[in-house]
Amino acid sequence: MNFDIDPSAPHSIVRRDFLKKLGAASTAAWMSGAPQMVRGKDIEHPEATADACVLLWLAGGMAAPETFDPKRYAPFEKGMSVDSVLSTFPEIDTAVDEIKICAGLESIAGVMDRGTLIRSAVQPDLGSILHSRHQYHWHTGYVPPQTVACPHLGSWMARVLGPNNEVIPPFINIGQRLEGVGEKEELKAFTTAGFFGSEYGPMNLPFPEQASQAVRPPDGMTNSRFTNRDKLFRQLVESNPNRDFASDHQQESLLRSMDNAYRLLNSKEREAFDIEKEPKEVRDRYDTGRFGRGCLLARRLVENGARFVEVTTEYVPFLHWDTHAEGHNTVDRLHKEIDRPIAQLILDLEERGLLDRTLVIIASEFSRDALMEGKPGSQANDQATHKVEKITEEKHYGLHRHFTGGTSVMTFGGGVKRGHLYGKTADERPLVAVENPIEVTDLHATIMTAMGVSPKTEFTVEGRPFYVTEDGKGKAVTDIFA
Repeated sequence: MNFDIDPSAPHSIVRRDFLKKLGAASTAAWMSGAPQMVRGKDIEHPEATADACVLLWLAGGMAAPETFDPKRYAPFEKGMSVDSVLSTFPEIDTAVDEIKICAGLESIAGVMDRGTLIRSAVQPDLGSILHSRHQYHWHTGYVPPQTVACPHLGSWMARVLGPNNEVIPPFINIGQRLEGVGEKEELKAFTTAGFFGSEYGPMNLPFPEQASQAVRPPDGMTNSRFTNRDKLFRQLVESNPNRDFASDHQQESLLRSMDNAYRLLNSKEREAFDIEKEPKEVRDRYDTGRFGRGCLLARRLVENGARFVEVTTEYVPFLHWDTHAEGHNTVDRLHKEIDRPIAQLILDLEERGLLDRTLVIIASEFSRDALMEGKPGSQANDQATHKVEKITEEKHYGLHRHFTGGTSVMTFGGGVKRGHLYGKTADERPLVAVENPIEVTDLHATIMTAMGVSPKTEFTVEGRPFYVTEDGKGKAVTDIFA
């Protein structure tokens, strides 16, 4: 039995074409002029309920029935029918009587009364159910490929809202390597400021325990090769009469981003990047691995004025939440990695008086199912090529297929209701959203509304309109706000 993707399947051609078009869009963005915000009289920004956002990204396809939306539980038995598998973890009680989540998330269960659980997020049929396409869509709000490089959600906040602290980068990305991993070009395609320019792009910190090194000034910085390289680069940019390797806007944005880096290197705030400054007992509460250490770093950064921080379990094909084999055992391990640090982050923010103004989101690109790819009626290319009726080995026990018909998004703080449940999926397969479905466009509108940004916010890029939510049509789900 093999759940891996067949490299000869049609989706591999789709992926190559997708990459080619993304590369063209990135080049166009680098050569494009400065985008201009459109300040129409019909655009009125809402009153913000949050001024910072932390996205906890469970990359690879977090199965809602294995985490926040437990269904009928069927423990492993050799020879069991695949169609009997809805959840491979039993449900447990939480701090909210009517909300149950999966065993293994006991710490998160204890803070469920601090947030709103959305169980009805849905994803579109994008032609091929590829992680890269759905992650791009979730992070930018646009279906790839586009003719321009779309900014990441964090870059929109950085551009429209600016920094909370002039020294701390407004957009920081923790835990995801962009080099040396599979599908790195796809990850780079949405982990970018796109047409906004380098100054609004992410500060990437793949290893949170090494973050302090990224902001450590070189020895003798004022007289070092570091300063000389910076000086020579600026001379190159400023003396180039043709500006033929990038537009004026992009080059000037790059220079401003370098100025920002200098300011950080010379500031006391750079100590926020050093998680070793925390007492050992605090570090131990978070330290379940890279993701846990990333949650601790995120808390320190928010305390010091970060606007948007993403912490990811890291997307690598067939690892972590990309559970194409060893599904149950892998998720059991992942529960241990995410449960304690997520709950501790919420408790620490609350204790410091920061939770009310910090919107914390737990999300993934789609859910999973034991049988169904996509959702009922989907015309998307099927990623799974082998189908069986019986499970004969425990390594095949789990939810292996990409499911887009209904998944969970957990939100804390930032003005959302406490102890609230929104939306519902069916109790039996197909586990589609049956109450209050929320598409990505409206989810983004909700996030931006909490941050005080109108979903209709518009920029003109090379003469064409571009919106923070696709075509400016996103509508906030106001029912989740207190």
